[in-house]
Amino acid sequence: MQTLEFKTNIKCAGCIAAVTPHLDALPEIKSWKVATDQADKLLEITADEELSVAKVIESLEKAGYKAELV
Repeated sequence: MQTLEFKTNIKCAGCIAAVTPHLDALPEIKSWKVATDQADKLLEITADEELSVAKVIESLEKAGYKAELV
């Protein structure tokens, strides 16, 4: 199992709704959550198998958001 954390600009429930279909479309992701109450808006992803950081960033960019691995 793999856990990745990203600093994002996902800041509200509407943002989470916008990224949900993009993250849910990645079959490697088992679960994910965004801490919108934190300054860095951390996205934590748990994956069953090896997940490409670039793939996550690309998916978020398609939804109109930015992310960088922490």
